[in-house]
Amino acid sequence: MTTKKKPPVPTFSYEGTDQKGNIIKGDLSVRSMALAKITLRKQGVNIKSIREKRHNPLQAMFKRRISHLDITIFTRQLATMIKAGVPLVQGLEIVAEGLDNKNMREIVNGIKSKIESGSTFAAALRQYPMQFDHLFCSLIESGEQSGALEIMLDRVAIYKEKSEVLKSKIRKAMIYPIAIVVVALGVTIVLMIKVVPIFSDLFKSFGAELPAFTQVVINMSTWTQQYWWMLIGGIVGIFIGLKQLIRRSLAFRDFLDLLVLRLPIFGSLVYKSIIARYSRTLATTFAAGVPLIDALEFTAAATNNAVYHKAVLKIRDDIATGQQLQYAMRSSQRFPSMVIQMVAIGEEAGALDAMLEKVATHYEVEVDNAVDTLTALMEPLIMVVLGALIAGLVVAMYLPIFQMGSVV
Repeated sequence: MTTKKKPPVPTFSYEGTDQKGNIIKGDLSVRSMALAKITLRKQGVNIKSIREKRHNPLQAMFKRRISHLDITIFTRQLATMIKAGVPLVQGLEIVAEGLDNKNMREIVNGIKSKIESGSTFAAALRQYPMQFDHLFCSLIESGEQSGALEIMLDRVAIYKEKSEVLKSKIRKAMIYPIAIVVVALGVTIVLMIKVVPIFSDLFKSFGAELPAFTQVVINMSTWTQQYWWMLIGGIVGIFIGLKQLIRRSLAFRDFLDLLVLRLPIFGSLVYKSIIARYSRTLATTFAAGVPLIDALEFTAAATNNAVYHKAVLKIRDDIATGQQLQYAMRSSQRFPSMVIQMVAIGEEAGALDAMLEKVATHYEVEVDNAVDTLTALMEPLIMVVLGALIAGLVVAMYLPIFQMGSVV
């Protein structure tokens, strides 16, 4: 029996005034225009205009997406506004006006409208799960309930900023060697298609037998000229295939996460970044008053690695049975002894969040130093590889000429 696919819920843009005469604008997703009007009237909105938003597929294609950096900027700006004593709704309005990303501006205005209609800040944020995850909303909700929204927003802003810095460092470490490999591959293909054939035509006029190395390079050049489309198609196909495999196969993603940790040099960098994310997330959530078991659940998702996701969930289960965090972490055998000792001191002193902050800061510095070291190591290595590649082609092309000179 096939189930009928439900039609998408339409979105209505409205403009009106509240009971105090303030202008309210926003979007509302309901089944019909009539239901939209009833809902707005119940919220105390005097409707001036309302219309259904039409989605243009072409416009959506070129729509600027909302990145993690946009969310981080929004969080920091709003935290600054609230810290300065600006009311939440007014702060949201000021932040929205200063945002360059139109889509982000629409979301912030939508959040403002929902708060003006009586919603809490956390509930308004939960209307946009693609931009504000469960951790973000839970921290804001904790701040609202404790009456410390200003402090919580600042903590969330710091957490987002640290996370973005850490991501940018990892991205920097990955992009540099990949870019060099792509350039090297491009240069090799150009030499095979444009340069080697010139020498090949020259060697044919000699009528002599070519050295084995030169013949191999010429054969590779001939194949590249005839089947360059197959080469490019193969590279693109492998890239798309891997992307689809990563997206659809959980087992393959788990295998890649384990493989990355075992890579020489780069694996150490990923390991340190995971420890930094674990410590930073757990420190932020625990300091916000989130129970340790719930905080570990948030932290497991923040590790972005299947191996550590399972390890942290196992730690959570051990703590649920009455174990201390330090013993649960030690039994997982996934954390360095220094981190476990710091956690033990924090638990004994009742300052677990402060100790985890220190661990996070330490490993963030370690990641920074590791990226600099990796970059410094990669530069001479890449120069050697490129030099060997170019030198090999040059030797292959000039070897017959040198042999002829020795014969003469």
